[in-house]
Amino acid sequence: MWLSFFSFILPTAYADETPLPDLDPKFYSVKVSNPTRDAGFVVGDALDRTLVITIKKPYELVKESLPIVGYEHRWKGQISGVELVKIQVDEKSLSEAMQHTLNLRYQVFTTSKTVKHASLKAEILNVRNTKTKEVVRLRVPFFDFRVSPLSLFGQIKLNEDMSPFVPPLTLDASSEKRNMQWLIGLLTLSLLGLLYIFGAYTWLPKMGGPFAKAYRDIRKMPETAEGLQQAVARVHQSLNITTGSSLFGNNIAELINKKPAFAPLQGQIAQFFALSRQVFFEPQAATQLSESPKAWLLKLCRQLRDCERGLPVESPQK
Repeated sequence: MWLSFFSFILPTAYADETPLPDLDPKFYSVKVSNPTRDAGFVVGDALDRTLVITIKKPYELVKESLPIVGYEHRWKGQISGVELVKIQVDEKSLSEAMQHTLNLRYQVFTTSKTVKHASLKAEILNVRNTKTKEVVRLRVPFFDFRVSPLSLFGQIKLNEDMSPFVPPLTLDASSEKRNMQWLIGLLTLSLLGLLYIFGAYTWLPKMGGPFAKAYRDIRKMPETAEGLQQAVARVHQSLNITTGSSLFGNNIAELINKKPAFAPLQGQIAQFFALSRQVFFEPQAATQLSESPKAWLLKLCRQLRDCERGLPVESPQK
């Protein structure tokens, strides 16, 4: 008899419970800070969630409706395996409202052979009107995530295990990026080195020496007897500037003593003075050049330019 009575009373009691009306959105605001990722969680992992709820007067939060530590969430009638393990509530009074900051920590107590869905359910909090004593509710959005197994069981065929909760696989390209950066740096240094060796401009250190300038000037001079005289005079000028005094064929050693870097070209410099005598004083004298005088002067200037930059020079050629 008593069993029949309770079986009649319980459904009636549940039938009398009606959902509370929702609080008008103009009286509250909710800011949610969820975990930064929604996949890759395993059993034992913790998820931190922060809710900042601002409730305007005349409504106030019913603190008895706050989530309870140890409560196991359910998903479609089944225990989800996600449990609230910590809650911290901070309150701040504003001029026309009360701000509640809820720091929630959940922990995963479930696992599966494959990736499975889990959720931090939509919390429902009760709010009371301090004037009319009416109780309404506000809802905090849910947060879906995926729980992964600790290990794989058996053989998995990817085409049969395409779970929508498994994020796409990504390749780690950090080593390739690092190698690319090294190669770009090496290429840049190589190009700068080639520019330093073969460049004819002066914006790098030691690139504005006398012979670098002479090389640029001689390239612009015409292929005439007058142009050749200008080219020879231009080399004489650079030799004098480098030596610090007038240089002649009989005191080349003075240049070598002051600038030992020019020693490999001592024979070339002596040959230049022979060319100078032929151009200015002895037109019939032989110079023993295997190419045009201007081309030979350009080659000599390039070698002398390398010497003043401290670079290795080509093997002397007559």
